[in-house]
Amino acid sequence: MLNNSLAEYHVPVNADIETLDVTVLNIPDVKFNPIGSRGIGEIGITGSAAAVANAIYNATGKRIREYPITPDKIMTA
Repeated sequence: MLNNSLAEYHVPVNADIETLDVTVLNIPDVKFNPIGSRGIGEIGITGSAAAVANAIYNATGKRIREYPITPDKIMTA
């Protein structure tokens, strides 16, 4: 494990990554949404909160479904 917590996790910024070869497809996808656009961003970390919640459940048997997850919420679950 490289980071002990999400607070120590470094989200890459433009200066941290190499040059990208981007191909723009100028074809709208109206099945996806009415204006034909799709989002892009920090998709790689979107599952982090769920992974942490499931790790807590696996370790304690207590399911927490509200964020932020605090020690008090775990103790009273």
